[in-house]
Amino acid sequence: MLERIHLSIVREVDRQGSLTAAADVLCLTQSALSHSMRKLEQQLGTDIWLREGRSLRLTPAGQAVLALACRVLPQLEQAESQLAQMARGERGTLRVGMECHPCYQWLLKVVDPYLAAWPDVDVDVKQKFQFGGIGALFGYEIDVLVTPDPLFKPGLHFEPVFDYEQVLVVAGGHPLAGARHVLPRQLAQEVLFTYPVAPERLDIFTQFLAPAGITPRRHKTIETTDILLQTVASGRGVTALPRWLLKEMAPQLDLVPVRLGPRGIAKQIFLGVREADADITYLRAFIELARQTDHRAAAKPRRRPAATTRG
Repeated sequence: MLERIHLSIVREVDRQGSLTAAADVLCLTQSALSHSMRKLEQQLGTDIWLREGRSLRLTPAGQAVLALACRVLPQLEQAESQLAQMARGERGTLRVGMECHPCYQWLLKVVDPYLAAWPDVDVDVKQKFQFGGIGALFGYEIDVLVTPDPLFKPGLHFEPVFDYEQVLVVAGGHPLAGARHVLPRQLAQEVLFTYPVAPERLDIFTQFLAPAGITPRRHKTIETTDILLQTVASGRGVTALPRWLLKEMAPQLDLVPVRLGPRGIAKQIFLGVREADADITYLRAFIELARQTDHRAAAKPRRRPAATTRG
């Protein structure tokens, strides 16, 4: 009945937008592709898609097949890749997804000794997941997720690897620079710079400003940490970052950390994996090394890191 080729066809038609393009990707003739799907529709007793002019529209049955294809095919492809690597005597690739903008510098300190200890494992760091990492884990796009905001869902396992404090960062000449801590109302007239993440996923809003009913005078976003720190050092506004990151990346800048509230905001960085993969030896070794890595020590990379680091 339903075979892998059917799932591949439905997924590729959805991706490519036509039977002809999908057939080219799958190395099939269009007639062979059409015949395979007609036979499936006859067996199922329902249409997979309907023609609307030159385009195709998935029926509810087709949508169900597409959803199944998107779940199953990545798992099969990942398993086949791992088996092929084992057959070649290779151990594989560890794909790390980042949901934590400032954690890249810390991750470099984990990757360097890990590559030395595991020469048969490549490490691929994917930074595109601002807050879509959970789906990437379930979809087998990544193997490890670095996040300060774990979502404890069935099938996933999260482990804390280090603690840190989120602090307000101000220029040395800012009126708040000498304060022991800052209160929410003191930021009502400030320009707040953050990474380009929705406010409902930023601690400065969810744990500090929003509970007090306070909003900053303006909220602006900057994608890179270096520019964010330089902008704040120039006196154009304030930001909120991990205390360790400020010490590590901006010792030469005139910046001051100020505690957010009398008790501060305590946070943790977690590594998330699929429960089924939690005992894989080289993945387990990565987590253990991450726990041991001192995030307070300044990283001194020998060269500018690329998006993909290979052993």
